[in-house]
Amino acid sequence: MRAVWISGVLTAASWLVMAWHLAGLKPSVIALQLAWSPKVFGEIIHFWPPEGLALYRRWLPFDGLVLLGYGAFGWLLAAHTRIFSQLPRISRAAAPFVLPLAAAFDAAENGLHWWLTEMPRFGVPSIYLISTVCSVLKWLSLILFCALVLWAQAVKDERGRA
Repeated sequence: MRAVWISGVLTAASWLVMAWHLAGLKPSVIALQLAWSPKVFGEIIHFWPPEGLALYRRWLPFDGLVLLGYGAFGWLLAAHTRIFSQLPRISRAAAPFVLPLAAAFDAAENGLHWWLTEMPRFGVPSIYLISTVCSVLKWLSLILFCALVLWAQAVKDERGRA
């Protein structure tokens, strides 16, 4: 249980530091994550001043630590606690893999963004789309994990009242 708390607190703190440092980028990093075409991606990059793009690229490796943290947290919470014990077997079996899967999509997105922001690469539109798909799947996985936690809590509360 201690590892769950440590990984959760360190991940939350790391994410807050990263969000604070990148908050000045307008349009936001999330807008860049959802930029599915070279045109949209390029427009966002060109709204940022050169130091904004440099800041984003500098923080991509740090985001690697964040994604390792939340991937580990999700695995530890699902595999080493009883939080999902009241859910159906398929949900219990899937839960340990949801945040690590989100982290894998995040890592792929980061690698693509590292490459796409290094220099203009407008001749490979499919890469922009793949990057966006990775981002969407990451966000959907994060939302799914939150939904599983809320569902588990609701089932626990309901059974506690019965």
